[in-house]
Amino acid sequence: MSKPQIIFDKNKKSLKIKDSLIKKINNEQFKQKNLVIVIGGDGFMLETLKKNKNSKKKFYGINSGNYGFLMNKYSSKNIIKNLLNANMISISPLEMVVKNKNNQKRKSLAINEVSVLRQSRQAATLSIKHGSSQIIKNLVSDGVLVSTPAGSTAYNLSVHGPILSLNSKKLSIAPISPFRPRRWKGKIIGDKLKITITNLNPIKRPISAVADNLEVRNAKTISIQTKNKIKFNLLYDKNRSLQKKIKIEQIRKETS
Repeated sequence: MSKPQIIFDKNKKSLKIKDSLIKKINNEQFKQKNLVIVIGGDGFMLETLKKNKNSKKKFYGINSGNYGFLMNKYSSKNIIKNLLNANMISISPLEMVVKNKNNQKRKSLAINEVSVLRQSRQAATLSIKHGSSQIIKNLVSDGVLVSTPAGSTAYNLSVHGPILSLNSKKLSIAPISPFRPRRWKGKIIGDKLKITITNLNPIKRPISAVADNLEVRNAKTISIQTKNKIKFNLLYDKNRSLQKKIKIEQIRKETS
C-alpha cells in the first residue's frame, strides 16, 4: 500500500485544500501506485505534466484556479471515494520544433495547443503544410492555432475553432483574425503527419510560437507533430470525465 504524492500551487486556496486532504488520506490505504494529486489550476497541471513527461504516474487534479477544465472539483466529503473510483484517460501532447531567424532550434511540448502569433503591428504572412500537402499558401492574419482534442475547448474555442472528441485522432488548425483569405475557417486534420508553418516574411513581419505557455520569438519555421510515445494519464471523477466536459462544451457551442 502507498500514499499519493501531493503537488500544490502556492496560493491560499491550494494550501487550504492540501491541509484538508492530508487529514483525509492519512487514515486511508491506497492500492494504486504512482498516484499524484495536483492542486491548482489548468496552467499548473500542464506545467506538472510536462515536468513528469517520462513517468508512469497517474494525475488526479483538484481545481483551486478559475475554470479548471483539466481538474476535478474538490469535495471534502467524497474525496476518498472519488480518488478510489476515478476513471483514467491517456492523452498525448504535440511536439513543437521552432527554427528562429538565426537558425537556432528550440523544442517544447504542448498539451493544449501551439499558437503562432504576430510579434509586431504587422499581420503575419504564413504558409501551412500538412505532410507534403499544402493547406494554405499565404494566410495573412494575427496568427494561427494548432490544437489537440484536449485543448480544443481552450484558446481554440475562443478563436472559433472546432471542438474535437478526445478519441478523434484529429487536430484543429484555426486562424486568428484572418485578413486574407478573410473567410478561411481553418481545417480539421489527422494527427499522424507533421504540420509545418513557415513565416513568408520574417524580417518585416516577425512572429512568435507558443507551446501552451512557452514562447519562442522570431520564429522562421515551426513544425508540429503529435508525440504518441508520450502518454499523460489523467484521472477524473466518474461523473466529470474529460470526455463528458468536452461533450458539454460541444452542446453549448451548438446551442449558442
